[in-house]
Amino acid sequence: MLNGKRIAFVGSGLMAEAMIKGLVRGKVLPPRDIVASGPRVERGTALAEQYGVEIETDNRRAIVDRDIVIFSVKPQVMKVVVAELRQSIRPDSLVLSIVAGVPIRTFVEGLGHPVVVRAMPNTPGQIGEGITVWTATPQVKAVQLTQTEIILGALGELVKVDNESFLDMATALSGTGPAYVLLFMEALIDAGVHLGFPRHVARQLVMQTMRGTVEYARQSSRHPATLRNEVTSPGGTSAAALYHMEKGGIRTVVSRAVWAAFERSISLGEPDQTERLPSKTKDKGQEQFD
Repeated sequence: MLNGKRIAFVGSGLMAEAMIKGLVRGKVLPPRDIVASGPRVERGTALAEQYGVEIETDNRRAIVDRDIVIFSVKPQVMKVVVAELRQSIRPDSLVLSIVAGVPIRTFVEGLGHPVVVRAMPNTPGQIGEGITVWTATPQVKAVQLTQTEIILGALGELVKVDNESFLDMATALSGTGPAYVLLFMEALIDAGVHLGFPRHVARQLVMQTMRGTVEYARQSSRHPATLRNEVTSPGGTSAAALYHMEKGGIRTVVSRAVWAAFERSISLGEPDQTERLPSKTKDKGQEQFD
């Protein structure tokens, strides 16, 4: 479905690289049909050397005569980028956005282009183990939907939705989710070091425990709560540990964190939010995560 199609990446960050890697190494597209545009010459040079793709520092030149234009820039600069490229994309080309929080209307109205797919991948996509939630405007043709599945499929699993509001929810849950998991892993490793393990041993124990537990849960048809109850003996070590987690409000903290990410995703799509960095919140501890 992508044979002979030419793709431009507007933005050459980690997720763009993950998609390029999947397309090139999976032999979905030859490198000569891919161009990556970004302001940092050294970044473009690194991509060209590693994957053989064409590089550009001018977005307008990058999208010339491209069948698919993938936006992968930071949401704070979207207003400027969209204004720069207005009416510059071929009418029959597909616009695919993986920019967090930026709604479809920004591209339809800003670019003057109705053929748009919005997607929310996550960082495990860099190793082909991610999951992407996506949706499309009615103007996207059937063949372009298939092309979208091939491109996003290079990152891992796919979930197509009809309601765009699910994209902001996905941003908060699966898009930002790796950060939550990594923080929990970090806390467990530090706890192991506090107990007396060498850090490399604590890391190995935590990594394999996380990996094995996830795979165990994936292969089981039972709810995680059922699986947890099976390993929580009355008066045992698990019961003692879980008591303190619940007492500390772990469920409430997680729920509030995901909700905060959801609200931030929505705010990033507001016109006056896309041209500046996120403002400070009343909770100073939140700033380090923004």
